[in-house]
Amino acid sequence: MRLIGHLTEESAARTFADYLYVEGIENQLEHEVKDGWGVWVSEEDKLDRATELLSAFRANPQDPEFRKRAKAAASLRADKAKDETEYRNKLKSRRHLFQPLTPYGFGPLTFALIVISVTFFFLSRFGHETERVMSFYMTDWTGGRFDPRLPEIRHGQIWRLFTPIFLHGNILHILFNMLWLRDLGSMIEGRQSVLHLAVLVIVLAAFSNLAQFHFGGGPNFGGMSGVVYGLLGYIWMRGKFDPGSGLYLHPYTVTMMILWFFLCYTNLMGPVANTAHAAGLILGMILGFLSSLRYR
Repeated sequence: MRLIGHLTEESAARTFADYLYVEGIENQLEHEVKDGWGVWVSEEDKLDRATELLSAFRANPQDPEFRKRAKAAASLRADKAKDETEYRNKLKSRRHLFQPLTPYGFGPLTFALIVISVTFFFLSRFGHETERVMSFYMTDWTGGRFDPRLPEIRHGQIWRLFTPIFLHGNILHILFNMLWLRDLGSMIEGRQSVLHLAVLVIVLAAFSNLAQFHFGGGPNFGGMSGVVYGLLGYIWMRGKFDPGSGLYLHPYTVTMMILWFFLCYTNLMGPVANTAHAAGLILGMILGFLSSLRYR
Protein backbone atom coordinates (compact mmCIF):
# COMPACT_ATOMS: atom_id res chain seq x y z
CA MET A 1 0.00 0.00 0.00
CA ARG A 2 1.40 3.39 -1.03
CA LEU A 3 0.54 7.03 -0.43
CA ILE A 4 -0.10 8.90 -3.71
CA GLY A 5 -0.94 12.34 -2.30
CA HIS A 6 -3.20 14.47 -0.11
CA LEU A 7 -6.46 16.37 -0.53
CA THR A 8 -7.34 19.18 1.85
CA GLU A 9 -11.13 18.83 2.06
CA GLU A 10 -12.76 15.67 3.37
CA SER A 11 -15.70 15.82 0.96
CA ALA A 12 -13.37 16.07 -2.03
CA ALA A 13 -11.19 13.27 -0.69
CA ARG A 14 -14.16 10.94 -0.24
CA THR A 15 -15.47 11.73 -3.72
CA PHE A 16 -12.08 10.94 -5.22
CA ALA A 17 -11.76 7.74 -3.15
CA ASP A 18 -15.15 6.59 -4.43
CA TYR A 19 -14.13 7.45 -7.98
CA LEU A 20 -10.95 5.35 -7.66
CA TYR A 21 -13.00 2.45 -6.28
CA VAL A 22 -15.35 2.53 -9.25
CA GLU A 23 -12.30 2.55 -11.52
CA GLY A 24 -11.20 -0.70 -9.91
CA ILE A 25 -8.47 0.81 -7.73
CA GLU A 26 -8.71 -0.26 -4.08
CA ASN A 27 -7.79 2.57 -1.73
CA GLN A 28 -8.25 4.06 1.69
CA LEU A 29 -8.12 7.51 3.27
CA GLU A 30 -6.14 8.50 6.33
CA HIS A 31 -6.50 11.91 7.98
CA GLU A 32 -3.28 13.71 8.84
CA VAL A 33 -3.41 16.92 10.87
CA LYS A 34 -0.68 18.65 8.89
CA ASP A 35 -1.40 17.62 5.31
CA GLY A 36 -5.11 16.78 5.20
CA TRP A 37 -6.53 13.53 3.81
CA GLY A 38 -3.94 11.07 2.54
CA VAL A 39 -4.96 8.78 -0.33
CA TRP A 40 -3.42 5.29 -0.11
CA VAL A 41 -3.56 2.82 -3.00
CA SER A 42 -3.48 -0.90 -2.24
CA GLU A 43 -1.94 -2.33 -5.43
CA GLU A 44 1.43 -1.01 -6.60
CA ASP A 45 0.77 -1.94 -10.24
CA LYS A 46 -2.07 0.62 -10.27
CA LEU A 47 -0.04 3.48 -8.77
CA ASP A 48 0.65 5.25 -12.07
CA ARG A 49 -3.01 5.22 -13.10
CA ALA A 50 -4.13 6.42 -9.65
CA THR A 51 -1.56 9.23 -9.67
CA GLU A 52 -2.76 10.39 -13.11
CA LEU A 53 -6.35 10.45 -11.88
CA LEU A 54 -5.37 12.40 -8.78
CA SER A 55 -3.65 15.04 -10.92
CA ALA A 56 -6.76 15.31 -13.11
CA PHE A 57 -9.01 15.59 -10.06
CA ARG A 58 -6.87 18.32 -8.51
CA ALA A 59 -6.99 20.25 -11.79
CA ASN A 60 -10.80 20.22 -11.89
CA PRO A 61 -12.41 18.77 -8.73
CA GLN A 62 -15.82 20.11 -9.78
CA ASP A 63 -15.90 18.07 -12.99
CA PRO A 64 -19.34 16.38 -12.96
CA GLU A 65 -17.80 13.21 -14.40
CA PHE A 66 -15.99 12.55 -11.11
CA ARG A 67 -19.15 12.90 -9.03
CA LYS A 68 -21.25 10.93 -11.50
CA ARG A 69 -18.86 7.97 -11.47
CA ALA A 70 -18.31 8.19 -7.71
CA LYS A 71 -22.02 7.71 -7.01
CA ALA A 72 -21.78 4.12 -8.21
CA ALA A 73 -19.31 3.28 -5.42
CA ALA A 74 -21.99 2.75 -2.77
CA SER A 75 -23.76 0.16 -4.91
CA LEU A 76 -20.51 -1.65 -5.73
CA ARG A 77 -19.47 -1.74 -2.08
CA ALA A 78 -22.89 -3.11 -1.10
CA ASP A 79 -22.58 -5.91 -3.67
CA LYS A 80 -19.07 -6.72 -2.47
CA ALA A 81 -20.17 -6.77 1.17
CA LYS A 82 -22.99 -9.15 0.28
CA ASP A 83 -20.58 -11.50 -1.51
CA GLU A 84 -18.18 -11.44 1.42
CA THR A 85 -20.99 -12.20 3.87
CA GLU A 86 -22.02 -15.21 1.83
CA TYR A 87 -18.41 -16.38 1.66
CA ARG A 88 -17.95 -16.09 5.45
CA ASN A 89 -21.03 -18.23 5.96
CA LYS A 90 -19.27 -21.03 4.07
CA LEU A 91 -15.72 -20.57 5.28
CA LYS A 92 -14.02 -18.56 8.00
CA SER A 93 -12.31 -15.57 6.53
CA ARG A 94 -8.57 -15.15 6.79
CA ARG A 95 -9.07 -12.24 9.14
CA HIS A 96 -10.53 -14.58 11.72
CA LEU A 97 -7.62 -16.97 11.34
CA PHE A 98 -5.03 -14.24 11.68
CA GLN A 99 -6.28 -11.79 14.27
CA PRO A 100 -4.36 -8.50 14.15
CA LEU A 101 -1.57 -8.31 16.71
CA THR A 102 -0.23 -5.16 15.06
CA PRO A 103 -1.78 -2.20 13.17
CA TYR A 104 -1.17 -4.03 9.88
CA GLY A 105 -2.42 -7.46 11.00
CA PHE A 106 -0.73 -10.85 11.29
CA GLY A 107 0.53 -11.89 7.85
CA PRO A 108 -0.20 -15.47 6.72
CA LEU A 109 3.36 -16.10 5.48
CA THR A 110 4.78 -14.71 8.71
CA PHE A 111 2.45 -17.01 10.62
CA ALA A 112 3.56 -19.99 8.52
CA LEU A 113 7.25 -19.23 9.11
CA ILE A 114 6.63 -19.11 12.85
CA VAL A 115 4.72 -22.39 12.82
CA ILE A 116 7.51 -24.11 10.87
CA SER A 117 10.16 -22.76 13.24
CA VAL A 118 8.26 -23.92 16.32
CA THR A 119 7.69 -27.34 14.73
CA PHE A 120 11.43 -27.77 14.14
CA PHE A 121 12.11 -26.60 17.69
CA PHE A 122 9.97 -29.38 19.09
CA LEU A 123 11.35 -31.87 16.57
CA SER A 124 14.89 -31.16 17.78
CA ARG A 125 13.78 -31.55 21.41
CA PHE A 126 14.22 -27.83 22.11
CA GLY A 127 17.54 -27.71 20.27
CA HIS A 128 19.17 -30.48 22.30
CA GLU A 129 19.04 -33.28 19.68
CA THR A 130 20.49 -31.81 16.50
CA GLU A 131 20.88 -35.22 14.89
CA ARG A 132 17.09 -35.35 14.53
CA VAL A 133 17.23 -32.36 12.16
CA MET A 134 20.70 -32.87 10.67
CA SER A 135 19.29 -33.03 7.13
CA PHE A 136 18.22 -29.38 7.45
CA TYR A 137 21.64 -27.95 8.31
CA MET A 138 23.80 -26.70 5.43
CA THR A 139 25.82 -29.91 5.53
CA ASP A 140 26.15 -32.96 7.76
CA TRP A 141 28.47 -32.27 10.70
CA THR A 142 27.93 -35.47 12.69
CA GLY A 143 30.87 -35.97 15.03
CA GLY A 144 32.06 -32.44 14.40
CA ARG A 145 33.38 -33.26 10.92
CA PHE A 146 32.02 -31.69 7.74
CA ASP A 147 32.94 -31.10 4.12
CA PRO A 148 33.39 -27.35 3.41
CA ARG A 149 32.44 -27.94 -0.22
CA LEU A 150 28.78 -28.50 0.77
CA PRO A 151 28.41 -31.84 -1.06
CA GLU A 152 24.73 -32.31 -0.18
CA ILE A 153 23.75 -29.00 -1.77
CA ARG A 154 25.92 -29.70 -4.80
CA HIS A 155 24.05 -32.99 -5.26
CA GLY A 156 20.58 -31.43 -5.25
CA GLN A 157 19.62 -30.86 -1.60
CA ILE A 158 19.01 -27.17 -2.32
CA TRP A 159 16.73 -26.74 0.69
CA ARG A 160 19.79 -26.80 2.95
CA LEU A 161 20.62 -23.28 1.76
CA PHE A 162 17.49 -22.00 3.49
CA THR A 163 16.33 -24.42 6.21
CA PRO A 164 18.91 -23.48 8.87
CA ILE A 165 16.71 -20.43 9.55
CA PHE A 166 14.15 -22.77 11.15
CA LEU A 167 16.60 -24.33 13.62
CA HIS A 168 16.86 -22.74 17.07
CA GLY A 169 19.01 -23.73 20.02
CA ASN A 170 17.00 -22.61 23.06
CA ILE A 171 13.78 -20.96 24.16
CA LEU A 172 15.15 -17.40 24.29
CA HIS A 173 16.63 -17.80 20.83
CA ILE A 174 13.35 -18.77 19.21
CA LEU A 175 11.20 -16.45 21.35
CA PHE A 176 13.01 -13.25 20.40
CA ASN A 177 13.31 -14.25 16.75
CA MET A 178 9.62 -15.09 16.44
CA LEU A 179 8.48 -11.87 18.15
CA TRP A 180 10.57 -9.73 15.82
CA LEU A 181 9.60 -11.80 12.79
CA ARG A 182 5.93 -11.31 13.68
CA ASP A 183 6.29 -7.52 13.68
CA LEU A 184 8.67 -7.03 10.76
CA GLY A 185 7.30 -9.75 8.49
CA SER A 186 3.68 -8.77 9.03
CA MET A 187 4.48 -5.13 8.27
CA ILE A 188 5.99 -6.02 4.90
CA GLU A 189 3.05 -8.30 4.08
CA GLY A 190 0.54 -5.64 5.11
CA ARG A 191 2.19 -2.70 3.36
CA GLN A 192 3.57 -4.55 0.32
CA SER A 193 2.67 -8.19 -0.36
CA VAL A 194 3.12 -11.83 0.64
CA LEU A 195 5.25 -12.39 -2.46
CA HIS A 196 7.49 -9.47 -1.54
CA LEU A 197 8.17 -10.95 1.88
CA ALA A 198 8.73 -14.42 0.42
CA VAL A 199 11.41 -13.15 -1.96
CA LEU A 200 13.13 -11.21 0.84
CA VAL A 201 13.15 -14.23 3.16
CA ILE A 202 14.59 -16.53 0.48
CA VAL A 203 17.34 -14.11 -0.53
CA LEU A 204 18.25 -13.10 3.03
CA ALA A 205 18.23 -16.71 4.24
CA ALA A 206 20.58 -17.97 1.54
CA PHE A 207 22.95 -15.01 1.83
CA SER A 208 23.19 -14.97 5.64
CA ASN A 209 23.51 -18.76 5.86
CA LEU A 210 26.33 -18.88 3.29
CA ALA A 211 28.11 -15.99 5.01
CA GLN A 212 27.89 -17.70 8.39
CA PHE A 213 29.07 -21.02 6.97
CA HIS A 214 32.10 -19.64 5.13
CA PHE A 215 33.17 -16.94 7.60
CA GLY A 216 31.61 -17.98 10.89
CA GLY A 217 33.10 -21.42 11.50
CA GLY A 218 31.09 -24.13 9.77
CA PRO A 219 27.57 -25.56 9.68
CA ASN A 220 26.78 -25.79 13.40
CA PHE A 221 24.40 -22.83 13.46
CA GLY A 222 20.75 -22.01 12.94
CA GLY A 223 18.07 -19.46 13.59
CA MET A 224 15.91 -16.79 11.95
CA SER A 225 18.21 -13.96 13.13
CA GLY A 226 19.91 -13.37 9.79
CA VAL A 227 16.53 -12.96 8.10
CA VAL A 228 15.14 -10.85 10.93
CA TYR A 229 18.08 -8.43 10.84
CA GLY A 230 17.77 -8.35 7.06
CA LEU A 231 14.10 -7.33 7.35
CA LEU A 232 15.13 -4.70 9.91
CA GLY A 233 17.67 -3.24 7.49
CA TYR A 234 15.22 -3.38 4.59
CA ILE A 235 12.41 -1.58 6.45
CA TRP A 236 14.87 0.94 7.92
CA MET A 237 16.25 2.02 4.53
CA ARG A 238 12.99 1.75 2.59
CA GLY A 239 11.14 3.83 5.18
CA LYS A 240 13.96 6.40 5.35
CA PHE A 241 14.30 6.99 1.61
CA ASP A 242 10.68 6.25 0.61
CA PRO A 243 8.34 7.48 3.39
CA GLY A 244 5.33 6.90 1.15
CA SER A 245 5.92 3.13 1.36
CA GLY A 246 4.24 3.05 4.77
CA LEU A 247 7.15 1.06 6.23
CA TYR A 248 8.50 2.31 9.54
CA LEU A 249 10.36 1.12 12.61
CA HIS A 250 9.16 1.64 16.16
CA PRO A 251 12.02 3.13 18.23
CA TYR A 252 11.59 0.38 20.84
CA THR A 253 12.03 -2.33 18.21
CA VAL A 254 15.16 -0.69 16.83
CA THR A 255 16.66 -0.19 20.29
CA MET A 256 16.05 -3.77 21.39
CA MET A 257 17.38 -5.31 18.19
CA ILE A 258 20.53 -3.18 18.12
CA LEU A 259 21.21 -3.92 21.79
CA TRP A 260 20.74 -7.63 21.11
CA PHE A 261 23.02 -7.36 18.07
CA PHE A 262 25.94 -6.03 20.13
CA LEU A 263 25.15 -8.18 23.16
CA CYS A 264 25.62 -11.28 21.01
CA TYR A 265 29.17 -10.17 20.17
CA THR A 266 30.11 -10.27 23.87
CA ASN A 267 29.60 -14.07 23.95
CA LEU A 268 27.49 -13.64 27.10
CA MET A 269 24.66 -15.39 25.23
CA GLY A 270 26.84 -18.36 24.28
CA PRO A 271 27.69 -19.30 20.67
CA VAL A 272 25.79 -17.01 18.31
CA ALA A 273 25.75 -16.74 14.50
CA ASN A 274 27.03 -13.16 14.51
CA THR A 275 28.17 -13.30 10.91
CA ALA A 276 24.64 -14.18 9.80
CA HIS A 277 23.30 -11.22 11.78
CA ALA A 278 25.72 -8.78 10.16
CA ALA A 279 25.35 -10.22 6.65
CA GLY A 280 21.55 -10.14 6.85
CA LEU A 281 21.51 -6.56 8.17
CA ILE A 282 23.87 -5.27 5.48
CA LEU A 283 22.06 -7.01 2.61
CA GLY A 284 18.68 -5.89 3.95
CA MET A 285 19.84 -2.26 4.04
CA ILE A 286 21.13 -2.51 0.46
CA LEU A 287 17.87 -4.04 -0.78
CA GLY A 288 15.79 -1.44 1.07
CA PHE A 289 17.79 1.42 -0.42
CA LEU A 290 17.75 0.00 -3.96
CA SER A 291 14.00 -0.67 -3.85
CA SER A 292 13.37 2.95 -2.80
CA LEU A 293 15.11 4.40 -5.87
CA ARG A 294 12.06 3.79 -8.05
CA TYR A 295 9.98 6.22 -5.97
CA ARG A 296 12.54 8.96 -5.32
